[in-house]
Amino acid sequence: MTAPLAYTLRTAVFTVLYVAAAWAGRLTILDETNLSMVWPAAGVAVLWLASSPGRWPVMDMAAIGVAGGLVNYATGAPVQLALMYAGVNIVQAVLFVRVFERMCPDARRTSLEHLADLRCFLIAAVTAAALSAALGTAGTWLLADPLPWPAVAVWLARNAAGIILVGSAGLCLIRRCRTIMVDRRGLSERAAIAVVSVAAYWIVFGSDHLPISFSLLAMTVWVAMRCGVMFVTLHSLGVGALAVLFTLNGSGPFIGIESNAARALVVQAFVIMVSVVGMIVTLSRAEREELTVRATEARREAVAQARTLGAILDSMREGVGVVDSQGRFVLRNSATAGILGLTNQTGVIRTPDFYGLFHPDGTRVGPEEMPHLLAMQGHEVDNMDLVVRNPAIPDGRVINVNSTLMPPDDETGEQQAVIVFRDVTAERRHRDELAAFAGVVAHDLLNPLTTIDGWAEMLEDAMEDQPAGTEVGDGLVRIRRAAARMRHLINDLLAYTTSRDATLAPADVRLGDIVGDIVAARLDQAASAGGPRPRFEVGALPAVHADPVLLRQLLDNIIGNAVKYSRPGVPLHLTVECSTTDDGLIRVDVTDNGIGIPPGQHEAVFGNFHRAHRGAGRGGTGLGLAICKRIVERHGGTITARDNPAGQGTRISFTLPPATSVFDLRSEAMTSH
Repeated sequence: MTAPLAYTLRTAVFTVLYVAAAWAGRLTILDETNLSMVWPAAGVAVLWLASSPGRWPVMDMAAIGVAGGLVNYATGAPVQLALMYAGVNIVQAVLFVRVFERMCPDARRTSLEHLADLRCFLIAAVTAAALSAALGTAGTWLLADPLPWPAVAVWLARNAAGIILVGSAGLCLIRRCRTIMVDRRGLSERAAIAVVSVAAYWIVFGSDHLPISFSLLAMTVWVAMRCGVMFVTLHSLGVGALAVLFTLNGSGPFIGIESNAARALVVQAFVIMVSVVGMIVTLSRAEREELTVRATEARREAVAQARTLGAILDSMREGVGVVDSQGRFVLRNSATAGILGLTNQTGVIRTPDFYGLFHPDGTRVGPEEMPHLLAMQGHEVDNMDLVVRNPAIPDGRVINVNSTLMPPDDETGEQQAVIVFRDVTAERRHRDELAAFAGVVAHDLLNPLTTIDGWAEMLEDAMEDQPAGTEVGDGLVRIRRAAARMRHLINDLLAYTTSRDATLAPADVRLGDIVGDIVAARLDQAASAGGPRPRFEVGALPAVHADPVLLRQLLDNIIGNAVKYSRPGVPLHLTVECSTTDDGLIRVDVTDNGIGIPPGQHEAVFGNFHRAHRGAGRGGTGLGLAICKRIVERHGGTITARDNPAGQGTRISFTLPPATSVFDLRSEAMTSH
């Protein structure tokens, strides 16, 4: 079906409904004021515009105006009043839709599914009805006789009742038709409710001697507790129509009210109360049931997640525990007890002596050195090696411990720490074996090299009288050169192994002192070689917290690389400067004016055995910067290489943790030639 044809059919259906509702309302004219007791057309009009496509509302409003004006004129209203009534009805419907959509943008979709939707619906209905009553009163005063205030109140009440009863029922019906949901399980109960409701209203409103209309609210509450919002709105619409029909026919508890306006006002108030109470109760029940379902689902998901988390933790070989500020295990997996060897059934962490905890050097762990206590004090424990030796582990076990402070609990503010235990006995044993093997290999390889160097030197001395350039002389030179390369390779391999596996012994070190020693050694070496003297500029260097041996090796490698890769015929100019990064680390920049690093190799130079200038006639194993990277990373820093910002050359930058001492360890700046 095309859009224009569908719109035409929709307009025809709503026009018929609106004419029928307006005609029914005009049949309940009270007196000479020409006002109706009820006005269901108000609900049809707001439903018409609320469900209108965005491009058709002008035509819909025109149809409402024409249909309303004709019905009013045909039922005895003067032409001026009929036109005024039609215009007021259009304004009322437009205002309701605008207010409802502004306060509840999803109203058409939700269709009064929550109490918030009902609140917006009621505010829009009362606002639109109030403006309609005000405009109608002003128009009547201008075109005819002024309306008395009871008639104004009736106008407001009847239009509000029409919007609330008819509009709410229509929205629910439209949603049910769109979702195509039919619930057949409660048809018999709903049929019984309908029969009982009709009987109850027949008894109360069919007699003039039973002023107990308030008791019918119990019927509404019962319906709201058992049925959905659509059935409740239809039920309220039906019983409201019964109440109005009985009152119009001169029976019921309100017939004793002599004033027509007062009687109409009371009837409309009763109908509105029945409808609002029913919707409030049923929506509250629906929201409670929805919250219950969500809570049950959330609990089911939480239980499933807890089971999954428990299964994951129990399957881990590492011990994981969460400890509160009182030293109690909030959570721990089964591997924790297996790694520590002993379990404490109370769930409270005991003293180090209970578990038999020692430092790798054999000293006992103090109570204040427990990882969770250090984490609680703000000192993050990272890769702490401990030895566990107790009756369950008589041979001892090396464990690696990490402990981190968790964010405080949002409700209680309590601090908790996470502890992770890992059995590294095999790893440490393997590392020690590799270190011992490297030492033996280096010793066994260096001894033959020393012998080769010695015999080669003796042969050179014995052949001093031989003319230069002979084949034997060239062979001896090659032997000495190969032996030197082999010695450098062995020394670099040992240095790389040490930088990777040696136990760190960090301390507060004067960075300027180490740089000064290295600079002095390089100057002496240049003087003894008779080459051009390099120029060193060293800024004011602070103290750092690092292993002194590895730190010296790091700086010696970087400065040695700068000397090795200087430009021929150009004296080396090297600067060493320091700054502080945003995260509090000390950044060291070593800048030279050498031949630089080829483009695209600034990251690769830190790889093992990578040589950036293989054809430049400069020896090396390609492990120097790899050793530097390993040393820096073991201290928790980073190292990078880039071109010299001031010109040709290279800048090597690395970060180290600052000194922990409170006194000043900053050295003076120096310039050496």
